Amino acid sequence: MSKIVKETENTLKQLLIDAVNSAISAGELPQEEIPQFIVEIPANKANGDYSSNIAMAGARAFKKAPRMIAQSIIDHIDLSDTLFERAEIAGPGFLNFFLSQTYYSEIIKDVFSCGEDYGKSDFGKGKKVLVEFVSANPTGPMHIGNARGGAIGDCLASVLDWAGYNVNREFYVNDAGNQIEKFATSLEVRYLQHFKDDIEMPEDAYHGADITDHAENFIKEFGDKYVDAESAERRKALVDFALPQNIAGLERDLGRYRITYDKWFKESTLHNDGSVEKIIDELKAKGVTYEQDGALWFKASEFGNDKDIVLIRANGLPTYIVPDIAYHYNKLVTRGYDKAIDVLGADHHGYVPRMKAALTALGLDAGRLDCVIMQMVRLVREGETIKLSKRSGKAITLNTLIDEVPLDAARFFFNLREPNSHFDFDLELAAKESSENPVYYVQYAHARICSILKKANEQGVELRTPTDDELLMLCSDEEKELIRHLSSLTGEIIAAAKAYDPAKITHYVVELATLFHKFYNAQRVMCDDEGLMQARLYLCRAVKDTIKNILTMLKITTPEVM
Repeated sequence: MSKIVKETENTLKQLLIDAVNSAISAGELPQEEIPQFIVEIPANKANGDYSSNIAMAGARAFKKAPRMIAQSIIDHIDLSDTLFERAEIAGPGFLNFFLSQTYYSEIIKDVFSCGEDYGKSDFGKGKKVLVEFVSANPTGPMHIGNARGGAIGDCLASVLDWAGYNVNREFYVNDAGNQIEKFATSLEVRYLQHFKDDIEMPEDAYHGADITDHAENFIKEFGDKYVDAESAERRKALVDFALPQNIAGLERDLGRYRITYDKWFKESTLHNDGSVEKIIDELKAKGVTYEQDGALWFKASEFGNDKDIVLIRANGLPTYIVPDIAYHYNKLVTRGYDKAIDVLGADHHGYVPRMKAALTALGLDAGRLDCVIMQMVRLVREGETIKLSKRSGKAITLNTLIDEVPLDAARFFFNLREPNSHFDFDLELAAKESSENPVYYVQYAHARICSILKKANEQGVELRTPTDDELLMLCSDEEKELIRHLSSLTGEIIAAAKAYDPAKITHYVVELATLFHKFYNAQRVMCDDEGLMQARLYLCRAVKDTIKNILTMLKITTPEVM
């Protein structure tokens, strides 16, 4: 919450405690410890700007009816020299508090004093958090699920940063294991098919055009050098040639999507530095493994999982879960992150309890790993599901998506719903330049304010900081509602950080744009009263700056003309 909001809330809590103590001293309430109570912002503004249940919470301790306790508090509370104007009793004993006009003036001043930092807080206390997201298989292009995961993961990292956490972004490169073996097989077959006629591509291999392109480019560089080589040598040469290009492509495409990672962590390093082997040894030493049918099993069922898990197959090769355990151990122990957050697809529901079981078995607090499960995306146009790009006729990948719709819309749209909800991405709406398009609607509010300020300048109005008395003139319902919404930004960012849900921020900024348009349509900014005009222009600037702060946090542009 903003500095003013936080101070106001803390002041009210102390005022209530002081009033109860004063009532006790006056003999109106018995000498008892004040029970825990809450101070909150009511959903219905008719119930005040703040309310508290202190009277009802104290009914048992003070052995009095809540309304009688509430009356004693009202009689002893001192609201002078505070931002509260009055208090009243409601219902069974709620205490409702109404803010004075000065409060609204202080909020606007707070927006300007914080500037580009308005909305930030120290809620996270600088705890180290690693957000790992996308981590697409490097054997092919990124699909629409990766596009959603990228937007959610990147914006979540920004939200956590603004909420006071020390955040890093990471991409986990699966450059080892089964998918790389399949990648090698696919490349090898396409390579050999260039020189021989009797070689067929296995059904479960990768059949994409990118595999053929890699093989042909490899031939341009190396010719038939590897046709008669040992298969292992040939496969290694092909993977060493193609995989770095794929990884570079992932980095390039994600960069185009405005995502920059602090680290690209390769799975192969865990195999090469002995981390995978160390995890096996650690689990054995903890006595949580056993052998059966020639394989090594982890007793995951003893740690809340529905069944045990194979760690080492009968052929001596580790299953995919082992390097993944080693990777999370590396995050939380080797690199010492306080929290690891994984943004995962809907098919990972079973993966999460398995990973937490392994971390618990290793003696770690599994609560330090949090997973955001992301549901599927359905692309629609005119109500019909779309699978192919209009331009290329190929399956829509991350790249073809941002060829089809504005980048701002892609990032904003994927954060319109909380991650664990299914989402229909309307391609037509995302490209539409109208108020129906939520990102355009928000950007238009920003541009509209820029236009208002430009016109004021053209009319010879010199923008200045209004006096306190002039700010007190912002007392219409529309102005107060808009300022009240401004005041809630920091609290909303903290709520989004707690819930791992950046959609709270897109909803907030759409509502901010709505309230601005409502204010602008109801109240004349360029009015005859110079003081009121300056106050309203100041409010417009506060809204503009706040929209810019939010969209900048989400890595979305803020055009000044639309």
